[in-house]
Amino acid sequence: MVLNWIWIAFFLVAFLMALGKTLFTGDLEIWSAIMNSTFEQAAFAFEISLGLTGVLTLWLGIMKIGERGGVIEFFGRLISPFFSRLFPCIPKGHPALGAIFMNISANMLGLDNAATPMGLRAMQEMQSLNQKKDTATDAMIMFLVLNSSGLCLVPISIMMYRAQGGAANPTDVFIPILIATSVATLVGLVALCLRQRIRMDWVLWSWLAGIGMVVSAVVLFFRSLPADRVQLYSTFGANVILFVVIISFIVAGVRRRINVYDTFIEGAKEGFKTAVMIIPYLVAILVAIGMFRASGALDALTGWVESLVAWLGFDTRWVGALPTMLMKPLSGSGSCAMMLDVMKAEGADAFVSRLAAAVRGSTDTTFYILAVYFGSVGVSRTRYAAGYALLADITGAVAAVVVAYMFFG
Repeated sequence: MVLNWIWIAFFLVAFLMALGKTLFTGDLEIWSAIMNSTFEQAAFAFEISLGLTGVLTLWLGIMKIGERGGVIEFFGRLISPFFSRLFPCIPKGHPALGAIFMNISANMLGLDNAATPMGLRAMQEMQSLNQKKDTATDAMIMFLVLNSSGLCLVPISIMMYRAQGGAANPTDVFIPILIATSVATLVGLVALCLRQRIRMDWVLWSWLAGIGMVVSAVVLFFRSLPADRVQLYSTFGANVILFVVIISFIVAGVRRRINVYDTFIEGAKEGFKTAVMIIPYLVAILVAIGMFRASGALDALTGWVESLVAWLGFDTRWVGALPTMLMKPLSGSGSCAMMLDVMKAEGADAFVSRLAAAVRGSTDTTFYILAVYFGSVGVSRTRYAAGYALLADITGAVAAVVVAYMFFG
C-alpha cells in the first residue's frame, strides 16, 4: 500500500511542478521534457531487463546445480540458528534459507550481478510457502529490508569510479562506507524485529556480534594495507570467492551424480522467464522516477533544504550530496550519475564528493529492489516493506554524513 501511494505521488508532484512552472515562469518546454523522460525511462527499463537476462540465465542455472548438488541445503543448515529467528515462518532446512544466505553474502562482497539472481531465487522459494500469493509475507519483508539496507564489505564499483575521477586516494571512502552501511543494516534489522515481534534472544545477539566482529576485522585489515592495494585486494578477494562458489556447485553436482549441464540449462530457462516477468514492474517505477526528476522537483527540494540549513546556521557543505541521497532509493544509475556529477563539478577529493560516494555505498536501491523482487513472484500488496526499507535508507544517509565529517572534516 505504501509503495502504491509513493508511486502515485511521483506523478502528482511532477504534474504540479510542471503546472507551476508554466503558470508562473511561462515554461512550456517542461511538458516535453517530462513526457520525453517517460519514453526514455521505459526504454531504459527494458534495457535493464535485457541486460539482466544473461546474468539471470547464468546464475539461476548455477543456482539450480547448487540446489540439486545439496549446496543450498548445506548453507541453509549452516545459518539455520540465525535465520530461523529472523525468518521464523520458514521451516528449518528449507531451500529458501540457503538462497537468502547466498544473496546476502554476494551483496556483502559487492557482487551485484550475482546477488540479484540469488535474491530472485530466494523470493521464489519464499513464495512457495506463501498462502496469499499477492501479499508479502513477514519473511519476504525481512529479506527485502536486509537487501535495501545494503550491507557491503567491498564497495568495488565506487572505488573504481573514484579512481576514474582522478581521486588521489580512491579507497579513502572504504571505511566510511562500511560504517554507514553497517549502521543502516543494524537499525533496519532491529526495527523490523520489533515490528514483527521477533524475540531478540542470546543466539540472535551472538550472531549480530559475530557479524560486527567480521566487519571490524575487515576494517582493521584494509586499514593496514597501503592505499594503492585496497582496491586490488578487495577486487581479487571478491572474484576468487565468486569463482570458488561456482566450482563448489559444479563439484557438488558431480558428487551427487547429476547431469550438471542439463541441470544448468533447466535453471537457465527459469532465468529467462524471470527477466521477462519483471519488465512491467521496472517500467512502472522507473517512469515515475523519471517524471519526478525531469519536472525539476528534485532540484527544487535540494534548493529548499540548502536554504533552510543556511537559515538555521548549520554547515551547508553536505547539501551538495543531497541529490545523491534522494536518488539512491529511487535509481542506482541515477544516484551514480548524481555522484559522478558532483565529482566532476567539485573534484573527486572534495568533501562533498567523498560524502556523495559514502552515501551511495551506504544502502541499496530500495524501489528497484521492491519492484524487481516482488514483481518476480507477482506480489502486489507489499504491506510495510517500503516504510522500513526507507528507514534504513534514511539511517544510512545520516550515518554517511556524520562519518564523512568525522573522516574528512
